[in-house]
Amino acid sequence: MPRIACCRIPDLPLSAALRADPELKGRPLAIASGPGPRAELVSVSPEAGQKGIRRLDRVAQARTLCSELCVKVASPALENAARQALLDAALSCAPRAALAAPLSGSFAAEAVVFAEASGMEAVFQSERGFATALLERVRRLGFGLGCGPWVTVASSQLVARVAARRFAIRHPEGDRVELLSPRSERAFLASLPLDLLDPGDTVQAALTRFGVRTVRDLLQLPRRALGTRLGPEVLELIACARGEASEAPLPCPTEDRRVEALDLEFAIERLEPLNFVIQGLLSRLLERLEARQLACGEILLRLDLEGGGRDARRIGLAAPSLDLRSLVRLVGHALEKHPPEAPVVGVAVETQGQPLQTDQLDLFRPAGPAPDSLGRTLARLELLCGGGRVGSPREANDHRPHRFEIEPFESRATVRSRKAQCPESGAHPPTAVLAVRALRPPVTAEVRLSGSVPDWIRSGVAHGRVLHLSGPWRITGGWWSPESRFAYDYFDVHTSDGTISRLRFDHISGAWHIDAVYD
Repeated sequence: MPRIACCRIPDLPLSAALRADPELKGRPLAIASGPGPRAELVSVSPEAGQKGIRRLDRVAQARTLCSELCVKVASPALENAARQALLDAALSCAPRAALAAPLSGSFAAEAVVFAEASGMEAVFQSERGFATALLERVRRLGFGLGCGPWVTVASSQLVARVAARRFAIRHPEGDRVELLSPRSERAFLASLPLDLLDPGDTVQAALTRFGVRTVRDLLQLPRRALGTRLGPEVLELIACARGEASEAPLPCPTEDRRVEALDLEFAIERLEPLNFVIQGLLSRLLERLEARQLACGEILLRLDLEGGGRDARRIGLAAPSLDLRSLVRLVGHALEKHPPEAPVVGVAVETQGQPLQTDQLDLFRPAGPAPDSLGRTLARLELLCGGGRVGSPREANDHRPHRFEIEPFESRATVRSRKAQCPESGAHPPTAVLAVRALRPPVTAEVRLSGSVPDWIRSGVAHGRVLHLSGPWRITGGWWSPESRFAYDYFDVHTSDGTISRLRFDHISGAWHIDAVYD
């Protein structure tokens, strides 16, 4: 029989606000539906509830009851990011998980994620061990500050969800992990109030007129007669009461992109407070990636501007990284280089999760640096040098000479995998390869000619009489544009100081340069 774990957050708007700003924990806090004193409260913290503040109160009314009340405007972007973080926590423990669709009515504020619990005893020693690990992962991602999560395990998604609701009401301060055996589920459901099944308003009103208060009362009524009077909706409710509702299997994860977003209550005009907001978003994003054993790849930064404008920019990384400090400085450098054109009212940070680099240890050698140390170093170098300036050079598909592109460095595991796929033949010994080291910018040289060929060179790289010479090889192009045209004669020269270099004569400027050295 399948087993499903359900992790339920009773009040998502409140939990999302505390996840974004943990310093609000312990203070009277309320989440309003909008700005202004006439906005209704959609969520209230326990500290605010002790002051007499309730849901659906007006902001002005709540402030008269508690002058210290902190009011935050509900942010759909922040709540959606919190839902996705809940899914990441579930997928860090289970191979399959899914978010439940948002509801309306009494349970509109709850957030629920289901995770596959079948067979998890082999990993976590017991079903309770799996549920406890799931609860800990959820708390680690910032959900343990408000109305904390409850985790239940049952034979179906519906029973697990209803059990989480029931235990949250019955034991608000007790153990937050509950297990239901398949044999006890029917008896458990029969004793529940009908409200926990979240029936529709019309059906609930009709059943209330019939005197139906609990699931047991509902199951004692004739099914066919109820269906005739109240329609197919009550038949679905009866199936739920019996624990027989049809459910789709949990899907396997397919999306690796993660977004942390925030709708700002006030427009931000300066870069310093904007960087502070982005630091919080990146911190929560890295926590989600680390829970899934992933690293941050290319960053997509989206800014909602005052007046309806949008500002989107991609910030590339030389290697996947989890170094918050380097990423914050890299994003800040990009904003300083191209500041937004208007005040910012919304921020979103998106990235593609990349697998963390791993390395096989050697039995007979000391442990080397951590596999991700290269990524941290490259991220800091890119911060100093600028985006797109750190990596491995690669020859560009271009007709112009000296053109090259920068591509990310390959990990040692990738290099070993490629070598394993293309093994070298042992019949032929490896041959030495002559490498050319390009000099950027080229080094100016003073050249003495013998006829039309160089005879003597003086430069910062090579100096002396030319012993051996090959060339010239002429390369021309760009004749259609005065700015891009070029005409070079190349010589390979061996000077008396032992240097083998590549000498270049520019026909346009009439200057000599050494643009490469052979190693």
